[in-house]
This record gives sequence, structure tokens and C-alpha cells, in this order.
Amino acid sequence: MKTVARLLQSKGSDVWIITPDAGVTDALRLMAEKDIGALVVQENERVVGIVTERDIVRKVTMNGHNGSGMHVRDIMTERVLYVRSDTTIEECMALMTEKHLRHLPVFEQDRILGMLSIRDVVADVVAEKSFLIEQLENYIYDIPPHHKSGVSNA
Repeated sequence: MKTVARLLQSKGSDVWIITPDAGVTDALRLMAEKDIGALVVQENERVVGIVTERDIVRKVTMNGHNGSGMHVRDIMTERVLYVRSDTTIEECMALMTEKHLRHLPVFEQDRILGMLSIRDVVADVVAEKSFLIEQLENYIYDIPPHHKSGVSNA
């Protein structure tokens, strides 16, 4: 089974950080600039939360605000669910599905190693399943016909 560590090796481990005192518009600008949907919120080199596009839509826009004058700390999710590098991709998919998460930070010994999105996880699962299907098809079609039916030519 593929682990988070292997997925991070192939996709990269960039993580974008913002402070809780930053403005919501600054967070949006950084997300747009980096084409990402989540930022890790750190204060004094300690992770204190995560802020996502969903947080901004639900906690700012849906409440009739425009985000101006609001800070990341006002809308961030403080309880950060995360995985470790030895977590399997299937476990990530289950956690993300169960908890309705679109972004999942990867930590090892209080150090952030990367960030997974649901897109990363789904793409990896699809690629893995496609590879497995291809291998099974090759196995099936490479077996001589007389072996498939159990009939012997002897």
C-alpha cells in the first residue's frame, strides 16, 4: 500500500503558512497566487490552525461580510486533523471522507512535512487502481487459452 511519504515524494511537499493576525484578504490573495485551497496557520513557529477556502466562504461570505478588517484567527479551524508520513493513502481517503476534509496536513514529530488535498488522494487512488486493472488484464490475456478453461492438450 502506498503511503503518504511516497505521495509527497511524487507531488512535492510545499506548504504555505500564514499568521493568525494576517487579514482574510491576505489569505485569499496568497491562496489565489499559489493556486491552493488551504494555508497552515502558525504563530511563533507553532501550528495553531488551518484556514481554507471553505472557511472563508462559510464564515465570511455567508455571514454577509466581505472579509475586510477580519483576521485569519477569526475564521480559522483551530483543531487541525493531520496524518503522519506512514499513513496509507486509503486511510487518508477514509479520514477525509468521514470528517468531510478537503485538506490534510502531514506531520512528523511536530514538524510539518506537507499538505494533501482530496484531489491528490483521489488522483493517487485512481492511478493505483488503473495500474492494478492493467496488470490484471495483462495477466488474463497473457495466459494461453487452454489454461483458462482447465482443458489440457496432453
